[in-house]
Amino acid sequence: MTQGGAARRTVLGAAVLAAGTGITSLAAGTASAASPSAQGGGHGGHGGNEGYRGLPYPMVIGHRGASGYRPEHTLGSYQLALDLGADVVEQDLVPTRDGHLVCRHENEIGGTTDVADHPEFAGRRTTKSVDGVSVTGWFTEDFTLAELKTLRAKERIPAVRQRNTLYDGQWAVPTFEEVLRWADREGRRRGESVWLHVETKHPSYFRGLGLGLEEPLARLLRRYGRDGRDAAVFLQSFEPSSIQRISRLVSAPRVVLLSAAGTRPWDFEQAGDPRTVADLVKPEGLKWIAGFAQGIGPTMDLILPRDAAGRLGTPTTLVKDAHARGLLLHPYTARNENSFLPAEYRRGTDPAAYGDALGAFRTYFQQGIDGIFTDNPDTGLLAAEAFRPGRRPVNG
Repeated sequence: MTQGGAARRTVLGAAVLAAGTGITSLAAGTASAASPSAQGGGHGGHGGNEGYRGLPYPMVIGHRGASGYRPEHTLGSYQLALDLGADVVEQDLVPTRDGHLVCRHENEIGGTTDVADHPEFAGRRTTKSVDGVSVTGWFTEDFTLAELKTLRAKERIPAVRQRNTLYDGQWAVPTFEEVLRWADREGRRRGESVWLHVETKHPSYFRGLGLGLEEPLARLLRRYGRDGRDAAVFLQSFEPSSIQRISRLVSAPRVVLLSAAGTRPWDFEQAGDPRTVADLVKPEGLKWIAGFAQGIGPTMDLILPRDAAGRLGTPTTLVKDAHARGLLLHPYTARNENSFLPAEYRRGTDPAAYGDALGAFRTYFQQGIDGIFTDNPDTGLLAAEAFRPGRRPVNG
């Protein structure tokens, strides 16, 4: 049984009721053939050989876990996303000073851990330029793993997610290897592979520090049998050169993330590549991406632009154009709170209150996307059911 079947619908129903050189010169490259043990997508071989084509459509990706309900990038957040029925669970990777890969959305950890409460680390507060942006705080690359493990995770946006602060201090910062072990345990328990969606964060910045992300990531993927083309993992980055580098190390499916139209990936900035995201979403740009990736992860605004009042405008042709090049689309990020919703789906004036999230999610799915990143997997799954062929909606 693939994830998304009857068991997940049962869980969902209960949940609802309850509550570096020039970029253009880098060839796509082909990784060596994966070993037979890797084809199942994880130890225990629960995934079969369909790969991502066997996932539900449209798929629901737990953004940093179930970060709408638990502090992001904790084992508690990942577990809840899986328990709510997410088809895929996301991790973002940054390194420690001694080269371990840990799960944080950013390398600055003042907002997501209790590091400020540790007087022994007060002297490590500093200001750095990360991808051209000045950032002040504490940074994972200045801590050993042992030091980082003395910290506890906390809610990143407590003004919006006040209830999440109940769980502050409950979990440590997980290593990616701990997540792989967790996914294997859960896969054996459930009898199906647990899919992961793994992002390399600021890869050029870290490579400049001698802490390249792709090689240790590839070693871990090989160790845990997630390096094959049908492995139960997507590998993603906002820097195309990172995805190109990964494509030469492992065969697992890859996704290029795309920010606002007028921006340039940081590796493009460093390489002097003049192309912007607006160029990459044109047919020629998508053709180039398809040479080394299987999908794109655009901000939703590239599919459904918002006007000056925050209301949704006319859809672009990105979904059609990407599909014409054989690329999946996993846009980001769908959330329940008014502050994140298009204006027409907000309810009341409290930015932390829930708006008509189901209505917004359904509008997103109507565009023909292949999946979506969401902080609220249960909301995403309920909205997705009506778009899944042959499945009776749980609210039907």
